[in-house]
Amino acid sequence: MEKTEVQNQVHLDSAIHLLAGDLTQEADRAGLDNHFQRWIEDLKAASNPAFHQLVVDMQALKAHFGSGTLDVDIIAPLLARLGTNTTQAANFAEGNTAPRVAKLGEVLSAVAQQMKGGTATPDGTVPQDMSSHN
Repeated sequence: MEKTEVQNQVHLDSAIHLLAGDLTQEADRAGLDNHFQRWIEDLKAASNPAFHQLVVDMQALKAHFGSGTLDVDIIAPLLARLGTNTTQAANFAEGNTAPRVAKLGEVLSAVAQQMKGGTATPDGTVPQDMSSHN
């Protein structure tokens, strides 16, 4: 079954909320692995070679969170690179998906900075859909 743009947007919204929350608390929940897997599948389904590093980093992040040992020195750089690459990936998105991808990139970067001891606070609000005018 092919995913619709709306399904992808729901996954992006879910990822934004997840990252804006307490990741260490979320790591104890079984659903975190499913979030990562959906994200990886969405990236693979796009069939865009520019997303290869995103897939590799997401798989590494998923494996690290699944290991039960959370090492900020591993997680923060992965999140920082994911933030940068996700922000760049927004250029490939269209419609209501584009602002969500850009927002996810911002949140990833903010979480990475926060983990490194910075003061950035991730804003978990999702972009509002553009209304269509005919």
